[in-house]
Amino acid sequence: MKPLLYFKVTFYTIGISLSLIFSLMTSALADGVVVDKVYHPYVLPNEQEIEWRLFSHRESKNNQLAQRFAYGRSISNNAMLEFYFVGEQDSDDNFRLTSYEVEVRWMLTEQGEFWADWGVLFEIEQEHQQKNREITTGVLFEKEFGRTSLTLNAFLIHEWGQSIESEFETEFRMKYRYRYLEQVQPAIELYSGENYIGIGPALQGLQRFDGQKQLKWEFGFITGLNRRSKGHVLRVALEYEF
Repeated sequence: MKPLLYFKVTFYTIGISLSLIFSLMTSALADGVVVDKVYHPYVLPNEQEIEWRLFSHRESKNNQLAQRFAYGRSISNNAMLEFYFVGEQDSDDNFRLTSYEVEVRWMLTEQGEFWADWGVLFEIEQEHQQKNREITTGVLFEKEFGRTSLTLNAFLIHEWGQSIESEFETEFRMKYRYRYLEQVQPAIELYSGENYIGIGPALQGLQRFDGQKQLKWEFGFITGLNRRSKGHVLRVALEYEF
């Protein structure tokens, strides 16, 4: 393919994808708070990981607390399979298992191969006590600008089951990060849904060890921006890759 034609095709593809992402942002239908991990589109060959996430949403005198525990491993040079157990705090302040998740991330482009890096995500969730299910399909985007990075996630969600109506929802997540040091990378995060839109500071970093071993950590504090987005959300994540 000639360079000029290749550039036009690539630019056209990027334009369509970005239009999809921002249309999902402006027409978001997701219920409740949508703060969670902002996914990067990268997968390492022969990678394994153990992950823990904490989510705390405080609104007036109410506090919603949830945790996720996961194990994942690459099933090819560009695909990662991950299993999650999700627990939430009940009215008696006891944690209980609420759902299981299976997630596949597929890296579509090699890092730095094109103008931006792309990936997709597929996830299936099953509630533990009720016959409710959820399927998520997502587009993952990342672009580096010098020492900064812009990461965008757009998700289409279909949920149905015993105690919920069958419906489609969308979510949007964004992170703008400054790579000051590997261990210290400040960022700004934005999350959007119909009943929630929030923004706030975040901090992340990683520590490398022998070979492919590394420990990643993330911390974010998100504040709601409109009348429906009440309270503050604290999120914490630790991920050990080996």
